[in-house]
Amino acid sequence: MDSSFWIVVVAVLALVVAGYAAVLLVRVFRARKLLLDAGVPLQSKALFWAAVVYTVSPVDLIPDPVYLDDVGVLLLALRALHSAAARSGTGGEELKG
Repeated sequence: MDSSFWIVVVAVLALVVAGYAAVLLVRVFRARKLLLDAGVPLQSKALFWAAVVYTVSPVDLIPDPVYLDDVGVLLLALRALHSAAARSGTGGEELKG
């Protein structure tokens, strides 16, 4: 196997992870209606905005061709929003799946 094969493999993996990060970002934005609900704590609302800023920020824990840190931050934000909405009884069903 030559080096061009590995370049293609790395590029495909980077695109798959970037696509997954984009899907998660869309799910986080769909959850933004929970931000308007008074029952959801301010901490969860702040985590939403922190996740969005971190995802679009050029400063990352892991360099940008690898979006694993962005995916992790978005997953944490979605989980926090979902659990906060469930605790407050405001819903959060649209965040499942």
